[in-house]
Amino acid sequence: MKLSNATLKDLPRTIKVPSYDRSRLTPGIVHIGLGNFHRAHQAWYLHRLFEMGLNHDWAILGAGVRPYDEAQRLKLAAQDYLTTLIELDPSGKSAEVTGSMIDYIPIVEGHGPLIEKMADPAIRIVALTVTEGGYYIDPATKGFAARHPDIVHDAAHPDAPRTAFGAMIAALKLRRDRGIGPFTGLCCDNLQGNGHILRQTIVSLARLSDPSLADWIGTHCTFPNSMVDCIVPATGPKELAIAQSFGIDDMVPVTHENFRQWVIEDNFCAGRPDWNRAGATFSDHVHDFEIMKIRILNGGHQVISDVGEVLGIETISGCMEHPKVRALFRKVETQEIMPHVKPVPGFTPDAYVDLIDRRFSNPAIVDTTRRVAFDGSSRHPGFIVPSVLDGLKAGTPVDGLAFVSACWARYCTGIREDGSKVEPNDPFWADLQERALASRTEPREWLAMRHIYGTLCDEPRFAEPFVRWLTMIHEKGMNAALDTYLAG
Repeated sequence: MKLSNATLKDLPRTIKVPSYDRSRLTPGIVHIGLGNFHRAHQAWYLHRLFEMGLNHDWAILGAGVRPYDEAQRLKLAAQDYLTTLIELDPSGKSAEVTGSMIDYIPIVEGHGPLIEKMADPAIRIVALTVTEGGYYIDPATKGFAARHPDIVHDAAHPDAPRTAFGAMIAALKLRRDRGIGPFTGLCCDNLQGNGHILRQTIVSLARLSDPSLADWIGTHCTFPNSMVDCIVPATGPKELAIAQSFGIDDMVPVTHENFRQWVIEDNFCAGRPDWNRAGATFSDHVHDFEIMKIRILNGGHQVISDVGEVLGIETISGCMEHPKVRALFRKVETQEIMPHVKPVPGFTPDAYVDLIDRRFSNPAIVDTTRRVAFDGSSRHPGFIVPSVLDGLKAGTPVDGLAFVSACWARYCTGIREDGSKVEPNDPFWADLQERALASRTEPREWLAMRHIYGTLCDEPRFAEPFVRWLTMIHEKGMNAALDTYLAG
C-alpha cells in the first residue's frame, strides 16, 4: 500500500497510524536537516504528544539547505510527509506511521522561502540536525571559523545566504524589524554544549555583517543545550524491504532501536511543546547526561568501528560478536572512559556501559561500521580525545585510547587487511589518507595533526603507546595487536 494520508485507513492493522486529524495541525517548529535521526527521535516525541491530544500548534516544517536535500523533500512530499518508523527489537519488529511533519520548505538558492517561513510568527523554534562537523568550528581554537568560504559568503550576502545559520540570521532580522520577536535555536547534534556552540555560530556570523543584530540575537534568543540518543541506521534496500514486509510502500522508511533518550535545558524564549509528557527530560544538568552519552556511547562507537572496518566486519553488532573487538570495547570503556564519567539520575556509569553493550549487540539493528566510522576528523576529537586528556590529568591509563587512535590511523590508509579498498569516508579523507600513509614509517606524523590532538604528540604517556600500537598493527596485523593489548 502506497503511504499517504488517503491510504492510512487501509494499511494493515498491525501498523499504528496517527489517531489525530493532521489537517488540523499548525506549524510551530522549522527543523533543518530531515535525516533519519530526526524522524526517529525529535519528530517521534512530538507525534506522541499529538496522540495524547496535546500541542497541535507545534507541528514541524521540514527544511534543508543543500541541493541534495531536494530529493528527500520530493520523496516525503509524495507521501504527505508521513514516515514509517520500524522498531527493531531483538524479540521482533513493529511499525508505526508518524505524522508530526506537515510540510517541507522548497530548497532554492538564497533560501528565500526558508527565511520567510522562519520569520513567520507561528514559528517559535528552529531546530537542527546537520552533523557534528557542520557548525563552522575552528579545529585549532574551537572558536568560530570566520574564514570558511561559506561564512565569508554569508557575511558578504546576508540576504541571500548559503548556510542554515545565515538563513536563521536573515529570518531573525525580519522578525526584529517586524516586531515579531525571537525564536529558540535548538541544536540536536551530538556536540558537548551544543546550545552554546549553536549560539556561538549564529551570533558570530551575524556580527560579521550586522553587529546590532548580533547584539539583539544574543540578548533575546535562547539556545538550550540538549542531549539526544537513539541508534538509527541509514536506509537502504534492506530497510525498504522491511517496510514492504509490513505491507507498506514508503520511499524513506526509518529503522531504529528500542531505546530513546532526550535531555533538554528548559530555556525556550518563545515557548515549547510539553515534550516531557512524551518521555523527554528537562534538566539543569544536561552536561552530565551529555558527557555520559558522548564519552561512553559515541566514544564506544569509535572504539570499535575503525578496528571493525580494518578487519572487514560490516556491522556494529558484528563487531560485538567478535570476541576480541568486544573485549576491546569492555576494557577501554571500563578502564579508561568510565572513570571520568559522573552518575546521572537513573544511571551509574557502569550500568550505562552495560546498557550500551546490549544496544550495540542488538543483531536486529543493521548499523554499518562504515556509517559509524564516518567523519572521524570530527568524532575522534569530540568523543575520544577528551577522555585521553582526562586520563592524563588524573594519572589513569590511556594505553587503550592510544590503541583506538592507532586503529583510526590504520583505517585511514584506505586498505582493509583483506586488501579491499575503503572508499572515502570523511570530509577531509584525502588529507587523512596522506597523513596515514606517511605514519606507516613515522607514526608521529599522525599525531602531528594538532587541530585534532593538540599537544598530545608531545605527551609521552599517550604518544609512546600510540607509536607502539600503530607500528605493531602495520607489522603484525590487527589481531596480533588486539591479543597483545588484551593480554595487558
